Amino acid sequence: MSSSYNYDNNGISDDLSDSFAGFGDESDLKKSYKLYNFKRPDKFSKDHLRALQDLHREFSRQISLVLTAYLRMRVEIDVVSTDQLTYDEFIRSMPSPFTIGIFELKPLPGQILLGTSFEVLSCIVDRMLGGSGLSENKQRELTVVEDALAKKVLEKIIKTVENTWSNILPVQGELIGLDSSYQMVQVASAGEIVALITFEVQIAGKYFGLLSLCFPYPVLENVIGSLSAQHIFQTKGIVATTEERQKMIQKLNTSTVDVNVLFGSTEITLEEFLDLKEGDIIRLDNKTSDDLVVKINNEKKFFARPGTRKNKICVKISDIYDAQTEFLKDFI
Repeated sequence: MSSSYNYDNNGISDDLSDSFAGFGDESDLKKSYKLYNFKRPDKFSKDHLRALQDLHREFSRQISLVLTAYLRMRVEIDVVSTDQLTYDEFIRSMPSPFTIGIFELKPLPGQILLGTSFEVLSCIVDRMLGGSGLSENKQRELTVVEDALAKKVLEKIIKTVENTWSNILPVQGELIGLDSSYQMVQVASAGEIVALITFEVQIAGKYFGLLSLCFPYPVLENVIGSLSAQHIFQTKGIVATTEERQKMIQKLNTSTVDVNVLFGSTEITLEEFLDLKEGDIIRLDNKTSDDLVVKINNEKKFFARPGTRKNKICVKISDIYDAQTEFLKDFI
């Protein structure tokens, strides 16, 4: 059995032309597909990158506090960008020398890279050695002693990464080693996609440098479904465990607070205020039998009674502050 087809000038038979009629015009055909780069596929969606940025924005806040307390000098760290690129592009974009910490977040597979610029690390090491925290301008590799000190700092940073990622899943960070050149580190194949989070570090308001985290895609592949802004937002509402609450209390115990006692108040005119001189007496609206108000960080917190101890003026806490009680004292 034979069939015959009539071809027009475009080389398509009338019968075949009819079969394509349901697809509409050429613009409709273009809408049915999208461009895909096989050399550099996008494995992280925009939502994944946004979630990584939100997650590590919280990390930047935590590590700023950790390093500020550890070094006793102001350290500010902010997320600059979150990108996906091939591992080869990442290596070629990084300067040298650049101190690189290679670490793992178990049970996640594979290794992660933590890069710290020389400007930042030299400033931190100088502070750890008892200096004022000066940053060296000339790039060089770290000495053996500086290398050991750098490990301590990187371990603190990795511990903070571990705490931040606990919102996604329980992980345990472990520093595997240090290197001074990305060319010598191979944690992924050249064409593998990585997520690069870049931070700007500002120390003492005058020294600037970079911090970077490089996550190869295989490391995050099993938890990619949890990398969404919505999931991270929801997990932040989880009630802290007893151990976590105790850790927070221990950190708060070292905080300093301002304590002020309000002996009373009165109203005078501006003229009377300007005429005040040593020896003048101002009559307050409090009675000698009234409790005083104790302020903590300018917030009314307690009632107290005045007194002396070892020839020093003091107050004894009598009750927790209650606004209604203070309001009614004028009517009692």
